[in-house]
Amino acid sequence: MSKTLFGTTAAVLLATVLPAVACDAPIKVGVLHSLSGTMAISETTLKDTMEMLVEQQNEKGGLLGCDLEAVVVDPASDWPLFAEKARELLTVQEVDVIFGSWTSVSRKSALPVLEELNGLMFYPVQYEGEESSKNVFYTGAAPNQQAIPATDYFLEELEVEKFALLGTDYVYPRTTNNILEAYLQEKGIAAEDIFVNYTPFGHSDWSKIVADVVALGADGKKVGVISTINGDANIGFYKELAAAGISADDIPVVAFSVGEEELSGLDTSDLVGHLAAWNYFQSAESDANEAWVEAWKARMGEERVTNDPMEAHFIGFNMWVNAATAAGTTDVDAVRTAMYGQEFPNLTGGTAVMLPNHHLAKPVLIGEIQADGQFDIISATEPVPGDAWTDFLPESAVLKSDWAELGCGMYNTETSTCVQIESNY
Repeated sequence: MSKTLFGTTAAVLLATVLPAVACDAPIKVGVLHSLSGTMAISETTLKDTMEMLVEQQNEKGGLLGCDLEAVVVDPASDWPLFAEKARELLTVQEVDVIFGSWTSVSRKSALPVLEELNGLMFYPVQYEGEESSKNVFYTGAAPNQQAIPATDYFLEELEVEKFALLGTDYVYPRTTNNILEAYLQEKGIAAEDIFVNYTPFGHSDWSKIVADVVALGADGKKVGVISTINGDANIGFYKELAAAGISADDIPVVAFSVGEEELSGLDTSDLVGHLAAWNYFQSAESDANEAWVEAWKARMGEERVTNDPMEAHFIGFNMWVNAATAAGTTDVDAVRTAMYGQEFPNLTGGTAVMLPNHHLAKPVLIGEIQADGQFDIISATEPVPGDAWTDFLPESAVLKSDWAELGCGMYNTETSTCVQIESNY
């Protein structure tokens, strides 16, 4: 046997043997989504999505020669429990990455644990911005990728003159509405023409709030509702709108947390014409989306729908796989470095790009609710780079996030200093 042939044969044998030695255990993917409680209506689908993505990747040969295993926990819509379950995933289960959280309060609960243990989490839901952790990749929309474009649509296309900002009482709606109040006033909307109201998770009695919204238009000015209501409280809100005889022509609603999954539990006949702003809808026309929807329904049943946070997990998971492949390891620091500049086709026909601020560049879509619970896409933008720090709050306008070059998520551009590294703001 020649030396060259022997070397080639040995290399082949090593390539065959080494993965088996290296993979005496699977690569573990943590899934941190509520399967019970008020947020189960939205988050259970994301658990199902992650299990499907892991299964699909294993069918392709796994990752780095290893099988993947989804490790599922249930933080039960209990915000402190997200920290406890994140710690369990990282220390007891020893997962290599986490995909999870929906509400910002649950994400912020997990953040200190992620930063303490140098865990890595992909967060798939629209949020209020004002944050950039080196241990989180934000694959959902920042305010400039959802809230601001939706407000512009109300102002420019629907000529709304008065705004009702209705939200669930926690950090995402409150911060988003602070941004929107500042933005609307900058656009010439008077403070007295902006009605803000917050309700608890699971709120069910909407009669007075809907009456207050109707009263806002007593002077004949056109009223629009911007909704940051989360979870199953949406069911009661839309039912009360219908009971009050309010159509989208009377008072349009644009929602930031209502997608196909939430509508699947409603009689949508009275909701036709109301809107939602996301970066994806099931009705998007692309070959990639057709294949994704087909695979989802084949796995879950014809009645199951897809939605925006699912696409965010689809993008984030595939970027993580590609980054780990490029790095040759699932080590968090190596994967983080390999994530910058990652590109992956989104499901609407374009390409998502991971930015140095841990946010994606994605298109913004406005969808109109149809009688079948789907959305007719009536507006779409070019990809918008996600902005971690809003331009519409003075204290944030001077901040930028750049983990690739500056190694800082909270960099003050006026003083040229990194304000802080950990996300305890």
